[in-house]
Amino acid sequence: MNIDINQQLAVIKRGADELLIESELVEKLKKGRPLRIKAGFDPTAPDLHLGHTVLINKLRQFQELGHHVLFLIGDFTGMIGDPTGKSTTRPPLTEAQVQENAKSYASQVFKILKPEQTEVVFNSKWLTELGAAGMIKLAASYTVARMLERDDFTKRFKGNQSIAIHEFLYPLLQGYDSVALNADVELGGTDQKFNLLMGRELQKQAGQSQQCVLTMPLLEGLDGVNKMSKSLGNYIGIAEAPEIIFAKLMSISDELMWRYIELLSFASLETIAQWKAQVAAGGNPRNIKVRFAQEIVTRFHSAESAEKALQDFQTRSKGGIPEEVPEVAVTIDAETIGVAQLLKLAGLVASTSEAFRAIEQGGIKLDGEKVSDKTLAIAKGVSVVAQVGKRKFARITVS
Repeated sequence: MNIDINQQLAVIKRGADELLIESELVEKLKKGRPLRIKAGFDPTAPDLHLGHTVLINKLRQFQELGHHVLFLIGDFTGMIGDPTGKSTTRPPLTEAQVQENAKSYASQVFKILKPEQTEVVFNSKWLTELGAAGMIKLAASYTVARMLERDDFTKRFKGNQSIAIHEFLYPLLQGYDSVALNADVELGGTDQKFNLLMGRELQKQAGQSQQCVLTMPLLEGLDGVNKMSKSLGNYIGIAEAPEIIFAKLMSISDELMWRYIELLSFASLETIAQWKAQVAAGGNPRNIKVRFAQEIVTRFHSAESAEKALQDFQTRSKGGIPEEVPEVAVTIDAETIGVAQLLKLAGLVASTSEAFRAIEQGGIKLDGEKVSDKTLAIAKGVSVVAQVGKRKFARITVS
């Protein structure tokens, strides 16, 4: 806690969208005690992608400054469903789904966070105890008119789309979490600003010192346009294979690379400035991208995995076959099988029509040779290494 306040602010504001209210945070930092830094995660999906880690990385930076992280798993609020950004009522999760998804967080987040400075908390602990009377009292602390100021509620109300009463409870309960935890700072995405400010309001009503709010931008996916999302297929999962993570990161544009580095890398601001200077002086941005990809793979796997992923990427870039290729056995009744059907059965394409399109585009290789004949047949007893695009490989044995 001996770090200069201006230095702390520089780290805290790095990559952030907005800090409310900076002067209040300065006063908190002046007290010289570890601050209680809260971030909530609804266990709506078991797997995290790099978009999720933007917040978790910022929590790690707070830990590096000596502060205490409250990693909140919204097992209670997860059963309500966060309506943020939703045009329709979001289906709530069952208790079993929430618990199953919550289990996966611990094994993933501690690849970033320091366990000794992290307190994992579940909001069911205090929200269950709140009871019906407490819930009614909480609901009385905010008006419907103020609630409808929230953008997504306003749009749905004006569009004559339904808003269930329980959805109004979500921001109230998220705000109450801050009261229960006596949070000094709460982090969230830019789409969470309304809910984060609710925490300040309820803390004020409870006579607590109001939390500061730090909003982080939503990370664009591989397409560089839409928010990273598994449903859009533009994501990088932190549990994906090292070579997949590496290849996906190498595929991002040179412009998007800097945004990823700013939000995801643990490199210092001075180091990043040096990298930018090298590129501005004519250096190849690919070299920076390689360093960054290796850092991310090392974080979620190991340094050895990162080195192997680099070698694998270089082999693929040269049109070669990686050393380690998944083995797939395909059994057929006839003596031969068409290449499109073979690729489908091997799981390399979703359909034969996708295989035919890939052949037309020159994206299919067998044993390193490009396939141009859609009618090509593979005989029973043959083993071939099939490649679809730059990333998908499999050694297929036909029997």
